[in-house]
Amino acid sequence: MDIVTLFPAMFEGPMTQSLLGRARDRGLINVQIHDLRRYSAGDRHRTVDDRPYGGGPGMVLQAEPIYKALKAIKAAGTRDFGGKQKFYVIYMSPQGRVLTQKQALDIAARPWVIVLCGHYEGVDERIMDFVDEEVSIGDYVLTGGELPAMVLAETVLRLIPGVVKEPGSLLEESFQERRLDFPHYTRPSVWRQRRVPAVLLSGNHQAIKAWRSKRAQSATLKKRPDLLSR
Repeated sequence: MDIVTLFPAMFEGPMTQSLLGRARDRGLINVQIHDLRRYSAGDRHRTVDDRPYGGGPGMVLQAEPIYKALKAIKAAGTRDFGGKQKFYVIYMSPQGRVLTQKQALDIAARPWVIVLCGHYEGVDERIMDFVDEEVSIGDYVLTGGELPAMVLAETVLRLIPGVVKEPGSLLEESFQERRLDFPHYTRPSVWRQRRVPAVLLSGNHQAIKAWRSKRAQSATLKKRPDLLSR
């Protein structure tokens, strides 16, 4: 995954710690962060934005620096992929389709993904000819696309084989089957007079499976009934 951003330092923590950090160290995933200002027109401010035509507040990211960044990433990445793979460009935008687990699975299946982080009032609309998909993480507006890109990376890259230590756990997660996950408990079995459900201590795997299925269904009905109505 390649990520194009105005603020590459923002990714140093999330991409180097915890699950993704370990996966990168083991060579299971490859995440490259690209500073968009490297592809500016070359002025001393490394400008990549300008005022919108027609007037109005804010600034707009120019098309040319983004185009040059995509072209450079393709040139470098083509060597790694033997020149056969086409990259898939995702623009993080509040106008995009809201990210779902199914969408994350589809993206994870693609061999080469480039994520473009918007900023200010967005990007010059002409660069959208080179974007394959717009993705949002919710119906609200953030300062820029960096935090959404981190969410996308975490959601997608953890689905790569070997990243999660126990791959079976991915099959029972929330949203995997249009329902939420079942409740989880751990030691001690009694905590402040609150007991773990007896069925989980029974050793009866069939009964445990039925209990978990029922509780997942009831949790979905209570918290996210819209998932069941889709």
